[in-house]
Amino acid sequence: MLPVFNRRSSLPSIVDDFFGKDMLADFFDGYQTGISIPAVNIIESKDDFRIEVAAPGLDKNDFSIDVKNNVLFISSEKEETNENKDEKLMRREFSYRSFSRSFSLPNTVEPDKITARHKNGVLNIHIPKREEAKEKPPRKIAIN
Repeated sequence: MLPVFNRRSSLPSIVDDFFGKDMLADFFDGYQTGISIPAVNIIESKDDFRIEVAAPGLDKNDFSIDVKNNVLFISSEKEETNENKDEKLMRREFSYRSFSRSFSLPNTVEPDKITARHKNGVLNIHIPKREEAKEKPPRKIAIN
């Protein structure tokens, strides 16, 4: 019998420490559920954070983005109906696609100024930092 290795690191990443882990992914970790959770990139710059959600096949009206108690919720629900009619045979198939992701926001951001845009199957969420949290340029201190 071959040993089984878990590829997930036991050490938390910097992003997990800062934003908190994705609640849904941890709940279903290790189980085959048939749920498809889109990939997410989190990018930090000196002025903001950006979250990129890869969700091909969805348009901007399929998404819902909410902030409650300093937690950012991103979700989508889409219903598709395919119907084929022949002379004697009719087939109708329904499919539902949905996902939900949630991220704890740090206290250094402006939750009231979060914006989002959708382009080419990618949802981009812009989360600006508070002025006091932005990186300041170095300054010279004079010695008296």
